[in-house]
Amino acid sequence: MRVPLPFPAGAKPLVGVVHLPPLPGSPGWVLDGRPPMDAIVERAVADAAAFWAAGFDGLVVENYGDAPFFKQVPAETVAALARCAREVVLGAGARPVGVNALRNDARAALACAVASGARFVRVNVHTGAAATDQGVIEGEAAATLRLRDHLGASPGGPGAVAVLADVHVKHARPLVAEDLGRAASDAAERGRADAIIISGGATGEAPDPATLRAARAGAPGVPVWLGSGLTPETCPALVPWLDGAIAASAAREGGRAGRPVDPARAAALVEAFRRAV
Repeated sequence: MRVPLPFPAGAKPLVGVVHLPPLPGSPGWVLDGRPPMDAIVERAVADAAAFWAAGFDGLVVENYGDAPFFKQVPAETVAALARCAREVVLGAGARPVGVNALRNDARAALACAVASGARFVRVNVHTGAAATDQGVIEGEAAATLRLRDHLGASPGGPGAVAVLADVHVKHARPLVAEDLGRAASDAAERGRADAIIISGGATGEAPDPATLRAARAGAPGVPVWLGSGLTPETCPALVPWLDGAIAASAAREGGRAGRPVDPARAAALVEAFRRAV
Protein backbone atom coordinates (compact mmCIF):
# COMPACT_ATOMS: atom_id res chain seq x y z
CA MET A 1 0.00 0.00 0.00
CA ARG A 2 1.32 3.43 -0.97
CA VAL A 3 0.69 6.80 0.60
CA PRO A 4 -1.46 8.85 -1.80
CA LEU A 5 0.27 12.08 -2.76
CA PRO A 6 -1.25 15.02 -0.87
CA PHE A 7 -2.72 16.73 -3.92
CA PRO A 8 -6.21 16.62 -5.45
CA ALA A 9 -6.91 13.45 -7.42
CA GLY A 10 -6.17 13.90 -11.10
CA ALA A 11 -4.21 17.12 -10.53
CA LYS A 12 -0.79 17.72 -12.06
CA PRO A 13 0.88 19.78 -9.31
CA LEU A 14 3.69 22.29 -9.64
CA VAL A 15 5.80 22.39 -6.48
CA GLY A 16 8.37 25.06 -5.67
CA VAL A 17 11.45 24.71 -3.50
CA VAL A 18 12.27 26.92 -0.54
CA HIS A 19 16.06 27.07 -0.78
CA LEU A 20 17.03 27.76 2.81
CA PRO A 21 20.09 29.95 3.32
CA PRO A 22 23.03 28.39 5.16
CA LEU A 23 21.83 26.96 8.46
CA PRO A 24 23.67 27.16 11.80
CA GLY A 25 26.90 25.19 11.78
CA SER A 26 27.38 25.14 8.01
CA PRO A 27 30.35 26.91 6.39
CA GLY A 28 28.07 29.38 4.59
CA TRP A 29 26.38 30.36 7.86
CA VAL A 30 29.75 31.24 9.34
CA LEU A 31 30.75 33.23 6.24
CA ASP A 32 27.41 35.08 6.31
CA GLY A 33 28.19 36.37 9.79
CA ARG A 34 26.18 33.79 11.75
CA PRO A 35 22.73 35.33 11.20
CA PRO A 36 20.16 34.52 13.89
CA MET A 37 17.55 31.84 13.27
CA ASP A 38 14.81 34.46 13.21
CA ALA A 39 16.37 36.01 10.09
CA ILE A 40 16.71 32.60 8.43
CA VAL A 41 13.07 31.78 9.17
CA GLU A 42 11.94 35.17 7.91
CA ARG A 43 13.68 34.57 4.58
CA ALA A 44 12.14 31.09 4.27
CA VAL A 45 8.66 32.45 4.93
CA ALA A 46 9.15 35.23 2.36
CA ASP A 47 10.34 32.73 -0.23
CA ALA A 48 7.30 30.55 0.43
CA ALA A 49 4.90 33.49 0.22
CA ALA A 50 6.30 34.44 -3.19
CA PHE A 51 5.72 30.91 -4.50
CA TRP A 52 2.16 30.85 -3.16
CA ALA A 53 1.41 34.25 -4.70
CA ALA A 54 2.60 32.98 -8.09
CA GLY A 55 0.17 30.05 -7.94
CA PHE A 56 2.36 27.07 -7.02
CA ASP A 57 0.49 24.05 -5.65
CA GLY A 58 2.99 22.94 -3.00
CA LEU A 59 6.48 23.51 -1.65
CA VAL A 60 9.57 21.57 -0.60
CA VAL A 61 11.76 23.00 2.15
CA GLU A 62 15.41 22.00 1.83
CA ASN A 63 18.77 22.98 3.32
CA TYR A 64 20.12 24.12 -0.05
CA GLY A 65 22.60 26.59 1.42
CA ASP A 66 24.46 24.02 3.53
CA ALA A 67 27.01 22.92 0.90
CA PRO A 68 29.26 21.04 1.21
CA PHE A 69 26.68 18.52 2.31
CA PHE A 70 26.85 15.64 4.74
CA LYS A 71 25.32 12.36 3.61
CA GLN A 72 23.38 12.42 6.90
CA VAL A 73 22.94 15.77 8.60
CA PRO A 74 23.93 16.72 12.17
CA ALA A 75 21.49 17.53 14.96
CA GLU A 76 21.78 21.30 14.55
CA THR A 77 20.69 21.01 10.92
CA VAL A 78 17.69 18.82 11.81
CA ALA A 79 16.58 21.36 14.42
CA ALA A 80 16.91 24.37 12.09
CA LEU A 81 15.30 22.56 9.14
CA ALA A 82 12.35 21.48 11.27
CA ARG A 83 11.81 25.02 12.57
CA CYS A 84 11.83 26.47 9.05
CA ALA A 85 9.55 23.74 7.73
CA ARG A 86 7.07 24.36 10.53
CA GLU A 87 6.84 28.06 9.75
CA VAL A 88 6.31 27.32 6.05
CA VAL A 89 3.61 24.77 6.91
CA LEU A 90 1.84 27.31 9.13
CA GLY A 91 1.65 29.73 6.19
CA ALA A 92 0.54 27.11 3.69
CA GLY A 93 -3.04 26.59 4.82
CA ALA A 94 -4.27 23.36 3.25
CA ARG A 95 -1.52 23.37 0.62
CA PRO A 96 1.03 20.56 1.03
CA VAL A 97 4.63 21.09 2.09
CA GLY A 98 7.48 18.59 1.90
CA VAL A 99 11.03 18.31 3.27
CA ASN A 100 14.33 17.35 1.64
CA ALA A 101 17.36 16.92 3.93
CA LEU A 102 20.39 17.19 1.67
CA ARG A 103 22.28 15.28 0.78
CA ASN A 104 20.38 12.10 1.48
CA ASP A 105 19.09 12.00 5.02
CA ALA A 106 15.67 10.37 4.78
CA ARG A 107 15.62 9.82 8.54
CA ALA A 108 16.07 13.53 9.22
CA ALA A 109 13.54 14.48 6.53
CA LEU A 110 10.91 12.15 8.00
CA ALA A 111 11.55 13.45 11.51
CA CYS A 112 11.22 17.05 10.30
CA ALA A 113 8.04 16.20 8.38
CA VAL A 114 6.38 14.60 11.40
CA ALA A 115 7.46 17.44 13.71
CA SER A 116 6.40 20.22 11.33
CA GLY A 117 3.26 18.76 9.77
CA ALA A 118 4.78 18.37 6.32
CA ARG A 119 3.10 15.81 4.06
CA PHE A 120 5.92 14.34 1.99
CA VAL A 121 9.69 13.94 1.76
CA ARG A 122 12.10 13.83 -1.15
CA VAL A 123 14.85 11.21 -0.96
CA ASN A 124 17.67 11.54 -3.47
CA VAL A 125 18.95 7.94 -3.25
CA HIS A 126 16.20 5.67 -1.94
CA THR A 127 17.32 2.43 -3.60
CA GLY A 128 20.57 1.40 -5.24
CA ALA A 129 23.82 3.30 -4.84
CA ALA A 130 25.34 6.38 -6.44
CA ALA A 131 28.76 7.97 -6.74
CA THR A 132 28.40 11.62 -5.72
CA ASP A 133 30.47 14.58 -4.58
CA GLN A 134 29.77 13.32 -1.03
CA GLY A 135 31.24 9.92 -1.92
CA VAL A 136 29.25 6.74 -2.41
CA ILE A 137 25.65 7.02 -1.16
CA GLU A 138 23.63 3.87 -0.59
CA GLY A 139 19.86 3.80 -0.54
CA GLU A 140 18.24 2.86 2.76
CA ALA A 141 14.67 2.15 1.71
CA ALA A 142 14.25 -0.62 4.29
CA ALA A 143 15.23 1.64 7.19
CA THR A 144 13.28 4.60 5.83
CA LEU A 145 9.96 2.80 5.52
CA ARG A 146 10.34 1.09 8.88
CA LEU A 147 11.05 4.45 10.50
CA ARG A 148 7.98 5.91 8.79
CA ASP A 149 5.88 3.16 10.36
CA HIS A 150 7.53 3.76 13.75
CA LEU A 151 6.72 7.49 13.57
CA GLY A 152 3.07 6.86 12.73
CA ALA A 153 3.42 8.30 9.24
CA SER A 154 2.74 5.14 7.24
CA PRO A 155 -0.06 4.59 4.70
CA GLY A 156 -3.61 4.79 5.97
CA GLY A 157 -2.93 7.04 8.95
CA PRO A 158 -3.98 10.68 9.38
CA GLY A 159 -0.35 11.81 9.49
CA ALA A 160 0.86 9.79 6.51
CA VAL A 161 4.03 11.09 4.84
CA ALA A 162 4.65 10.21 1.19
CA VAL A 163 8.13 9.29 -0.05
CA LEU A 164 9.08 10.81 -3.40
CA ALA A 165 12.25 9.03 -4.51
CA ASP A 166 14.72 10.22 -7.10
CA VAL A 167 15.87 7.76 -9.74
CA HIS A 168 19.31 8.47 -11.25
CA VAL A 169 19.40 11.68 -9.23
CA LYS A 170 21.26 14.76 -10.46
CA HIS A 171 24.88 15.36 -9.43
CA ALA A 172 25.43 11.60 -9.22
CA ARG A 173 26.26 8.50 -11.22
CA PRO A 174 24.40 5.26 -10.54
CA LEU A 175 26.54 2.32 -9.49
CA VAL A 176 23.81 -0.29 -10.00
CA ALA A 177 20.75 -0.56 -12.27
CA GLU A 178 22.17 1.82 -14.88
CA ASP A 179 19.10 1.14 -17.03
CA LEU A 180 16.73 3.89 -15.93
CA GLY A 181 13.58 1.84 -16.48
CA ARG A 182 14.94 -0.93 -14.25
CA ALA A 183 16.01 1.60 -11.61
CA ALA A 184 12.53 3.13 -11.65
CA SER A 185 10.99 -0.31 -11.25
CA ASP A 186 13.28 -1.09 -8.31
CA ALA A 187 12.45 2.19 -6.55
CA ALA A 188 8.72 1.71 -7.01
CA GLU A 189 8.35 -2.01 -6.44
CA ARG A 190 11.24 -3.07 -4.23
CA GLY A 191 11.68 0.31 -2.52
CA ARG A 192 7.91 0.97 -2.32
CA ALA A 193 8.34 4.65 -3.18
CA ASP A 194 5.07 6.53 -3.42
CA ALA A 195 6.31 8.45 -6.48
CA ILE A 196 9.54 8.68 -8.43
CA ILE A 197 11.44 11.76 -9.53
CA ILE A 198 13.51 12.14 -12.69
CA SER A 199 16.02 14.97 -13.03
CA GLY A 200 18.72 16.12 -15.40
CA GLY A 201 22.43 15.86 -14.71
CA ALA A 202 22.63 18.91 -12.44
CA THR A 203 20.54 21.57 -10.75
CA GLY A 204 18.57 23.47 -13.39
CA GLU A 205 19.22 20.92 -16.14
CA ALA A 206 16.30 19.17 -17.79
CA PRO A 207 16.24 15.45 -18.59
CA ASP A 208 15.55 14.14 -22.05
CA PRO A 209 11.83 13.34 -22.43
CA ALA A 210 12.91 9.80 -23.31
CA THR A 211 14.02 9.27 -19.71
CA LEU A 212 10.55 10.22 -18.50
CA ARG A 213 9.02 7.73 -20.89
CA ALA A 214 11.44 5.05 -19.70
CA ALA A 215 10.52 5.76 -16.08
CA ARG A 216 6.81 5.48 -16.84
CA ALA A 217 7.38 2.18 -18.62
CA GLY A 218 9.50 0.85 -15.76
CA ALA A 219 7.08 1.86 -13.00
CA PRO A 220 3.56 1.73 -14.47
CA GLY A 221 0.89 3.14 -12.21
CA VAL A 222 3.35 5.05 -10.03
CA PRO A 223 3.44 8.87 -10.33
CA VAL A 224 6.46 10.18 -12.25
CA TRP A 225 7.63 13.68 -11.33
CA LEU A 226 10.24 16.03 -12.72
CA GLY A 227 13.00 17.09 -10.34
CA SER A 228 14.96 19.69 -12.31
CA GLY A 229 15.06 21.73 -15.48
CA LEU A 230 11.50 22.98 -15.74
CA THR A 231 11.37 26.34 -17.52
CA PRO A 232 8.72 28.04 -19.65
CA GLU A 233 10.69 26.82 -22.67
CA THR A 234 10.88 23.15 -21.59
CA CYS A 235 7.28 22.87 -20.38
CA PRO A 236 5.75 21.86 -23.75
CA ALA A 237 8.15 18.91 -24.19
CA LEU A 238 8.23 17.69 -20.57
CA VAL A 239 4.87 18.34 -18.92
CA PRO A 240 2.82 15.87 -21.02
CA TRP A 241 4.94 13.02 -19.61
CA LEU A 242 4.68 14.12 -15.98
CA ASP A 243 2.33 13.60 -13.06
CA GLY A 244 3.87 16.58 -11.27
CA ALA A 245 6.98 18.73 -11.17
CA ILE A 246 9.37 20.25 -8.64
CA ALA A 247 10.87 23.51 -9.85
CA ALA A 248 13.02 26.20 -8.29
CA SER A 249 15.80 27.75 -10.38
CA ALA A 250 13.63 29.14 -13.19
CA ALA A 251 11.43 30.99 -10.67
CA ARG A 252 14.33 32.85 -9.06
CA GLU A 253 16.23 36.01 -9.84
CA GLY A 254 18.33 35.44 -12.94
CA GLY A 255 17.17 31.83 -13.09
CA ARG A 256 19.79 30.96 -10.46
CA ALA A 257 19.26 28.45 -7.66
CA GLY A 258 19.52 29.90 -4.16
CA ARG A 259 18.54 33.44 -5.14
CA PRO A 260 15.28 35.08 -4.00
CA VAL A 261 12.09 34.22 -5.86
CA ASP A 262 11.36 36.59 -8.75
CA PRO A 263 7.57 37.11 -8.80
CA ALA A 264 7.45 37.69 -12.55
CA ARG A 265 9.55 34.65 -13.38
CA ALA A 266 7.57 32.48 -10.96
CA ALA A 267 4.25 33.59 -12.47
CA ALA A 268 5.55 32.97 -16.00
CA LEU A 269 6.59 29.45 -15.05
CA VAL A 270 3.17 28.71 -13.57
CA GLU A 271 1.45 30.03 -16.70
CA ALA A 272 3.63 27.95 -19.03
CA PHE A 273 3.12 24.85 -16.90
CA ARG A 274 -0.68 25.26 -16.89
CA ARG A 275 -0.75 25.74 -20.67
CA ALA A 276 1.23 22.53 -21.16
CA VAL A 277 -0.94 20.38 -18.89
